[in-house]
Amino acid sequence: MLLTIDVGNTQTVLGLYDPDAETGEGAAVGLIDHWRISTVHERTSDEYSVMVRSMLDTTDVDFDTEITGTAICSGVPRILANLRQMINRYLSNEPIVIEPGVKTGMPILYDNPKEVGADRIANAIAAYDLYGGPTVVVDFGTGNNFDVISENGEFLGGAIAPGIEISLDALFGRAAQLRAIELVEPRSVVGKSTVESIQSGTVYGFAAMIDGMVRRFGDALGEINVVATGGLAHLIAPVSETIEHVEPFLTLHGLRIVHDRNNS
Repeated sequence: MLLTIDVGNTQTVLGLYDPDAETGEGAAVGLIDHWRISTVHERTSDEYSVMVRSMLDTTDVDFDTEITGTAICSGVPRILANLRQMINRYLSNEPIVIEPGVKTGMPILYDNPKEVGADRIANAIAAYDLYGGPTVVVDFGTGNNFDVISENGEFLGGAIAPGIEISLDALFGRAAQLRAIELVEPRSVVGKSTVESIQSGTVYGFAAMIDGMVRRFGDALGEINVVATGGLAHLIAPVSETIEHVEPFLTLHGLRIVHDRNNS
């Protein structure tokens, strides 16, 4: 079994793949189970081992004997170090980490390739594997990332905008009379209450921003595929005019591909 770990600034997603399984569609092919936990900088390697064992127990997979490979992408160096320590102590395999020196199979055309986040590379690799190019990946995370892949499978660059949740946190923190709300699509674009007005501005406002950016990318590249991923993709994609595919496990699929390329 392959254990994939995507460490984000806010949440960490783990996926368990069976290399021989063909169930599921898109990025979920071969995915046996997945888990989402809070990203906690202070969590130790031993605490991670306890959590991973507990999660694997729900699928009757033994952590010590059945995990034959691990792949990680992380934007949090401290957590990456603890995960390496956990794997080195409890498992016999060497983790594949998306970082300089690891074979990804995708040229990075950034001015400084080291600036590109590991999750963005994983998403681009997975999207190109599934849909070819040119493709734009929209990742709804702490920031809204737009990653652009060429027709020939090159990472061209992209754009980064503030994410939905941190934008709302800033709004609630600066406006004393506003409170946190449930993020759902409102009854109408014309809100009839403060809550509905915030929901309208958030859902339709961010959808308009996504569509506007995608159209600008299309002006530069021509016809493009548009793939959404991340925790809030399910909220924006139904009201977006340009998002064609939603792949919740895109990053995990990219990790799986990078692991295979470095063990072939």
